[in-house]
Amino acid sequence: MGTTAFRFLFLLTLIAQTTFAQLPNLQKDAVISILTIGPGNHLNDSFGHSAFRIKNGHDDFIFDYGRYDFNTSNFYTKFAQGKLNYLMGKNEYKDFLNTYKYYNRSIKEQVLNLTFSEKKRLHQKLITNFQPENRAYLYDFFFDNCATRIRDVLNSALQGKVFYNNPPKYRKKTFRMLIQDNLNYNDWGSFGIDLALGSIIDQTAPAYDHMFLPENIHSFFGSASYNNKPLIATSQTVYKAKSKDKSWRISSITGPIVIMSMIGVFILFVTYNNYKTKRLSRNLDLAIFSITGLLGVFMLLLWFATDHEMTAYNYNLLWAMPLNLIATKNLLQNKLSLRFSKYMLLSLIHISEPTR
Repeated sequence: MGTTAFRFLFLLTLIAQTTFAQLPNLQKDAVISILTIGPGNHLNDSFGHSAFRIKNGHDDFIFDYGRYDFNTSNFYTKFAQGKLNYLMGKNEYKDFLNTYKYYNRSIKEQVLNLTFSEKKRLHQKLITNFQPENRAYLYDFFFDNCATRIRDVLNSALQGKVFYNNPPKYRKKTFRMLIQDNLNYNDWGSFGIDLALGSIIDQTAPAYDHMFLPENIHSFFGSASYNNKPLIATSQTVYKAKSKDKSWRISSITGPIVIMSMIGVFILFVTYNNYKTKRLSRNLDLAIFSITGLLGVFMLLLWFATDHEMTAYNYNLLWAMPLNLIATKNLLQNKLSLRFSKYMLLSLIHISEPTR
């Protein structure tokens, strides 16, 4: 969900706190469904969104998770450290629907196949979770987000008796593969994720954990059963996103593949020219060591200075070494020291070791 949409929905949540202060009792013909929102145009909404919809007589509203309060003290610091509390939200269905239509994001709905008593338990669970003291939770992209909360709240209301069958399109994948399936390979967001996240996300994700993605909530729920009956009674597409222009865009030549290829060619050209003229381009070496050193410091901070578990064991540190910043001091001297030569040899050994 984009930042603008987040702000809009957060405002609606504040309004909802008073509008829905007194919730009506659930009627016997009430319908509870799962909404799955398609991806948006930005990195933070590339993975979609999930929500509960409760249609109860004349009332029609949604509960969802994954919003945040921009007025939180030290907002960006907490966000970077993985210590920012996210919020449960609630507002009118028509406002929710119009918001995602405006941003041209598809909306699919799955009506839950529940008895009236089961609907009441789920409804009460949502009301309890929406209380001010219960609304906030510590967000985790893989294990506690807007999609997994939908699954976990439903499991709790149905006393853990939901059986999740693997959907027809299920394939074993790593967490990294599941992420990249939702991103453009020639996108800086995709590049940044591969750079910042460690080797932990390269382990195969259990089928149950595929549901950290809203689209997989939709597919797994569609194949799930409860009390020997399908979990989903009916399914429909509420709004189908208009096709987006996939023609040539400027981003095609400003993406990481093109930019990195151009940098690589430039480095090769300078290196070849240095070989022919028997000279060293200290400025280029200084730039390479400075940039990779700073990247290494950034990765180390993500690993040790934040609560993001998936940034640990980042093998990119084998080439983006923080010690490169110290090595730049030697590049400013007229003659390279023996110590620098040994450091370069050690760096080459580190880089080549994983491929042996």
